[in-house]
Amino acid sequence: MTLMHEAGIDIETMSATRVKELRIATYNVHGAVGIDGKFAPERIAGVLAEMDADIFALQEVPLGGNGHPDVLDGLQRMTGLHAVAGPTLDTPERRYGNAVLTRYPVRAVRTLDLSFRSREPRGALDADIDCNGELWRVVATHLGLASSERRAQVEQVLQSFDTPALPVILLGDLNEWFVYGRTLRRLVTHFHRARALRTFPTRYPLFALDRIWVHPGERLMRVDVHRSRLARVASDHYPLIAHIARRASRHG
Repeated sequence: MTLMHEAGIDIETMSATRVKELRIATYNVHGAVGIDGKFAPERIAGVLAEMDADIFALQEVPLGGNGHPDVLDGLQRMTGLHAVAGPTLDTPERRYGNAVLTRYPVRAVRTLDLSFRSREPRGALDADIDCNGELWRVVATHLGLASSERRAQVEQVLQSFDTPALPVILLGDLNEWFVYGRTLRRLVTHFHRARALRTFPTRYPLFALDRIWVHPGERLMRVDVHRSRLARVASDHYPLIAHIARRASRHG
């Protein structure tokens, strides 16, 4: 039995939905440690199965190293999706950072070092993904805790775009606590503003730390928070999922 069957997902209904829309999610998995303090990658995999997205951008993912678990490898095996690692900490002892899981082929991968001075290493994982014949540029990131750090990181990300030749989705844990912060105002100059939905902390969501930004904006249908019983305990963040119109659906 697959994880989707175990989660009670109607696979035929989901398949019909995917004909009309592309589902892309972002999820800070908190090292696969839940709010109960338990390390349980299988719970993260269960949440992914509940969502049944086409592409997942993940943050705070253990990627292996001496004596450290490779959570991404486990999630890949449990979900059957393609996996791409984007470590921000990469030493023989420990690898840790961003990742992408996708049901579609990955055509190209780039990484962007967003580390700021002596603060915790940060980065963006930039992948071109062939979504059933349409190439999407998916940029998964986890920004810093200081406002000056985030502003510098956003400028660096935007400089990497220039004029987008591909449709782009920028998503991840932006760590922006203020709805009208400079970081978000700067992003609006390049991306469609999506709804700011509260995702953190799962015990009592107060802050919209996790965000999804889309270009061109008219492709974005809606954004939802996935607030299941399992998601409440699996991490300290709820996942966020965007429903994006497929190119063919705009003409028919």
